[in-house]
Amino acid sequence: MAWLSILVLVTWANGAPVVARLVFGRRGCRALDGGARWRDGRALLGPSKTWRGVGTALASTPVVAWALGVSPLLGLGVAAAAMTGDLATSFLKRRLGDRSSAARPGLDQFAEALLPALLAVALLGGGWTTVAAVLAGFTLIDLALTPLIARLWRRWRR
Repeated sequence: MAWLSILVLVTWANGAPVVARLVFGRRGCRALDGGARWRDGRALLGPSKTWRGVGTALASTPVVAWALGVSPLLGLGVAAAAMTGDLATSFLKRRLGDRSSAARPGLDQFAEALLPALLAVALLGGGWTTVAAVLAGFTLIDLALTPLIARLWRRWRR
């Protein structure tokens, strides 16, 4: 059961900013990087990494953890690790020349699931099998839902 709770927390932490974007659109969005550029001239993170997104993940994941019967502090840690992985991935993708929100299947899921899974397994117990199950489960969920959410977003923007 621990791996399923971890998977739910990881999925929620990564999905909360997307839900906030679907609900609120661009209202209240400010880019984390403030439009800053790295020495290569490209955006540091890009406009899709916002204070609202990170805040939504950090505020809501502890509530989901509590609902699952695990420590809200674990939920906060999972959210922080997921957002750290997501921001690291965005930084790397900008260095590779990808535009903001461009898909890189595999890379997009790796750090944002691995970091929180490692943290959760360290605190809840489990092992490499649990980490692998969370990584695989999150990757499958993200790859299945991302195109659907993109289609919904395009329809709502019309």
